[in-house]
Amino acid sequence: MTTSTRRTILLYSAAMIAALSVVSPAVGLFVVPISFLLKNKLHLSANGLATFTLWAGLPAYFAFVFGIVRDYWSPLKLGDRGYFILFGALAAVLALGFCFLGEPQAALLAYAGAATLIYLFLWGAWNGLSATIGQRHAMSGEMSAVWNFVGTIGYAAALACGGILSGYMEQLDTRTALRLLFVIAAALMALIAALGFWKPRAVFDGLDAGRAPQRRDFLADAARLVRHRPIYPALLIWCLWNFSPGGQTVLQYHLADQLHGTDADWGAYNAIFYAASLPAFLIFGFLSTRLSLGKLLWIGALCGLPQMTPLLFIHTAHGVLVAAVFVGLLGGVATGAYMDLLIRACPKGLEGTMMMMAWSLYAISVNFGNLWGTSLYEHYGFDTTVVVTTIVYALILPLVLLVPKSVTAAKDEG
Repeated sequence: MTTSTRRTILLYSAAMIAALSVVSPAVGLFVVPISFLLKNKLHLSANGLATFTLWAGLPAYFAFVFGIVRDYWSPLKLGDRGYFILFGALAAVLALGFCFLGEPQAALLAYAGAATLIYLFLWGAWNGLSATIGQRHAMSGEMSAVWNFVGTIGYAAALACGGILSGYMEQLDTRTALRLLFVIAAALMALIAALGFWKPRAVFDGLDAGRAPQRRDFLADAARLVRHRPIYPALLIWCLWNFSPGGQTVLQYHLADQLHGTDADWGAYNAIFYAASLPAFLIFGFLSTRLSLGKLLWIGALCGLPQMTPLLFIHTAHGVLVAAVFVGLLGGVATGAYMDLLIRACPKGLEGTMMMMAWSLYAISVNFGNLWGTSLYEHYGFDTTVVVTTIVYALILPLVLLVPKSVTAAKDEG
């Protein structure tokens, strides 16, 4: 593969990741405005807001279903581009339609649920396409690096812009604020649909546009997936890595209640964490063409193991901000390696199913790890949650040994 072809593939991937990051219902542009609309204008309690988020995000637990749909259905006979065109346009039309719903809270809940469903179709298409590209061109490490690098920048920028948008919407009445939100959502989703018409030859030449023109035996594919040995250690490692009892809510409360940090300190911690992970993703992308995935997995697992331990020795809010550099840098190396493994572990023709299974496990692991962590924190304190998190990360090490060498032996083609 020529340098020009590789550059085009990475550019296309970066554009799609950036666009999908901005409209993500979990960490995109609208997360902050919607939460403050519910809190400040519709006067929901903290429990009411959590309940709203729970119901709106429920489809994410079944993300694997959208992966199965991606592997079996080709909208408009355009493969993954058909998903971007069809569901991007559908989301834009729905957003405009919600401008005319009467009850604000009902409109927001209906839109949040519909947006999550539609986004999972888009996300499933992108996951399947990216895994196919990574395997086909032997560049799974570079795909992982650009995915994490651009995605991190996209999420951070979307959250920052969402805060600015939320501040502006505070000056508007509820109905006008809602309509502004829906119009912006429609414009961004229309952009996704427009990107679906982009068909760079370097990305799509040789890919079957319909992807499944012949009749396929679902049970045979399911059996093939079950028999595909690499998926088990890959999914278990991904699950354990995202099951972090000492992070998220626990760290936020520890910073605020025990270390007397401010809301701004928590925001700064997250910003530093994201920023510190960026060079790690670039380093991983560089190493992926020089070292085999087997070596990178061990580097990632060993880097990730002590990620949270510095927090055991820090007793000030300022110290936590300094630790964020260490946490983000080590976590970035591990995340890059584990996502690379997911891409390589996909069975041919079932890339969407496998990748969306990973995102289902991600949602479950994050939420249940967070729930268990808060219980540990309330009963045994912050240090216990850090120790438990480190033990969970240590369980990844023996799983690396179970990854077949046929998956890890090669490095990316430079």
